[in-house]
Amino acid sequence: MKPRRPEPHSRRWTLRQVLYGLGLSVFATLTLVFTFTGQYDVAVSTVATEDIFSPRDITFVSDLQSLRAQDEARRQIAPVFSGVDFEIARQQLARIRQVLDYLSALRADSYATEAQKRSWVLAVPELGSLSANDIGILLTLPDASWARVQLETRSLLDQIMRREEIRSANIAEIQERLPVLVPLDVPQDEANLVVALVWRFVVPNSFFDEAATDQAREDAARAVGPVNRTVRTGEIIVRSGSVVSELEMETLEELGLTQQRRDWRDIVLKGLLAAAATLLLGLYLVRLQPEVLKNARQEAVVFLVMVVFMALARLLVSPGSLLLYLFPIAALGMLLTTTAGYATAVGGVIYVAFISGLITGSALHVALILLANGLAAALMLPRYEQTASIFRCGLLGGIAGAIMRLIFVSFEALLLDPFPFLIEAGVSVAGGVVSGGLTLGGLFLLAPFFDLVTTFRLVELSHPNHPLLQRLLREAPGTFHHTMMVASMAEQAAERIGANALLTRAGIYYHDVGKLARPYFFIENQIGLSNPHDRLDPQTSADIVIGHVRDGLTLAKQYGLPERIRAFISEHHGTLRASFFYQKAVAAAGGEAALVDEALFRYPGPRPQSVETALAMLADSVEAATRAAHSTSAEEITRIVNQVFETRTQEGQLNECPITLEDLESVRATYIELLRGAYHPRIQYPDTKEKATEEVKA
Repeated sequence: MKPRRPEPHSRRWTLRQVLYGLGLSVFATLTLVFTFTGQYDVAVSTVATEDIFSPRDITFVSDLQSLRAQDEARRQIAPVFSGVDFEIARQQLARIRQVLDYLSALRADSYATEAQKRSWVLAVPELGSLSANDIGILLTLPDASWARVQLETRSLLDQIMRREEIRSANIAEIQERLPVLVPLDVPQDEANLVVALVWRFVVPNSFFDEAATDQAREDAARAVGPVNRTVRTGEIIVRSGSVVSELEMETLEELGLTQQRRDWRDIVLKGLLAAAATLLLGLYLVRLQPEVLKNARQEAVVFLVMVVFMALARLLVSPGSLLLYLFPIAALGMLLTTTAGYATAVGGVIYVAFISGLITGSALHVALILLANGLAAALMLPRYEQTASIFRCGLLGGIAGAIMRLIFVSFEALLLDPFPFLIEAGVSVAGGVVSGGLTLGGLFLLAPFFDLVTTFRLVELSHPNHPLLQRLLREAPGTFHHTMMVASMAEQAAERIGANALLTRAGIYYHDVGKLARPYFFIENQIGLSNPHDRLDPQTSADIVIGHVRDGLTLAKQYGLPERIRAFISEHHGTLRASFFYQKAVAAAGGEAALVDEALFRYPGPRPQSVETALAMLADSVEAATRAAHSTSAEEITRIVNQVFETRTQEGQLNECPITLEDLESVRATYIELLRGAYHPRIQYPDTKEKATEEVKA
């Protein structure tokens, strides 16, 4: 019996795990970073021919929106003007004093005519547009009024030029406000003259500062900073029939939907995530199902299946598309369950669901939907799957995915419009049916290529119509019936201890096919015939008997039996000794065992490497021993079985298979029970002829 302590791994095993892990991580990374570059033939101002969805959540700096925001910030900045230039105010006040002094002198000239005075007033550059009425008032005002006009004129111009920022754009507005600034105690005609004079001396005292304006606008643009744009998974970026805008084109480019954009930081991050997921999967298998990692062929199947389904995920798992619900992850679970076991299937489904979630931008609901789909199909698959059960489990997986999708639908949205959910649920169920078909097709392709022993292949090999079994029935009937008995015993024992009963039965059906080479050299086929071994020397007889293992392996290869079935042929005798012929040889040598080469009388082995082949060895031995002893009593059968089990254990024939003492006890009890039923004492019925004579006499 194989010890339960962990065994050190060889360098070859370690290298294989590294290569497989690296390969799976690299492929997962490629699955995550690969996008269908250029699949959307769009450009700015062109009309989109289909809806384009975002495949993942993304937040990026939108250069276009940033520029628009900065331009808007610049437009919000008003032009910058210099402050009030008091030097201009002084100049205007000085100028108006000169003009007022000139007008005072002109008013005092008694020799000039009125017409001359009017022309001299208009000769002043600022007063060239003064109206005739204003000139008349100016010339005819009494001196006291004129003095008041001069005072108010200088005061009003000083007030305006010192306090108001007068620009080219607002000078007319300021001039319009002059009448309300004249004190109310000034007569109207004098006030009008004051306004007319001041109006002509108001000039801009604040000017546009181009440099300051540009600086203020740039400061405002910088304050805006970059503008982030966020797009959610499944959000429609471009609608069919719409004209593609610059902003939409920018978003498509950021998502890599129009051209290849390599963000090495993103690639490294996804590579690390893939490597971490692969490492966790490896540790999970080492802990829960290490035999998968020990079998290179089985590990290759797991690797190939997961790679194929990651490629399918890349093709089908996209947000906003019904193909997401068609993704046949249930087929992944069922394929891994059939070829590697439940634990591997659970790990594989979780791995691919995680990668699929990352494909869609870390969408948790996508991963959970796929997880429910795949795990439901894998865990509901019966131990000995059939076509109906595979399709049934695929359908259950699709229903589980639809239920999980329902969990993520809000009650209000479902009541408002249930049609989209019904479509998704229908596609999910259809995906379950597709998964069943893919599982059958995958098993059909993988089984012969990787020499797998699937349930379908075992059922096929167990069918009595198999050509090799038909030959065994016709050419070696005694061996055939012995085989059926041994297979029934071992199958029952396998069921009780949780071993693979179907594999046990199929393997035992072929364990003695090597006897077809010389069927009459074996006792079970010699009914009514003489024993040819009586005419042969012990070594030749032993060579013939032991040779049925070699001949069986030759026939197994000829008929294409899988490796695990061939193991029953080579391991069911282990390295046992052909004791009868060995003892005969020792007797012929005068009882000198040293003169006989014991190695010539031993089977080549190896010893049983699995529980199933160990069951075959024990069943074959106890059935043959019980039949040879013609035992009928329960005590005798029990003694023979116990002796065989003890002998095989002492000889170390069970040291290399993972069977426990508890399992051995269950197997022993099963064999005793079955042999007692098969070889129980029977009632001796009287001869039919004698019975008829007695009836006549009566």
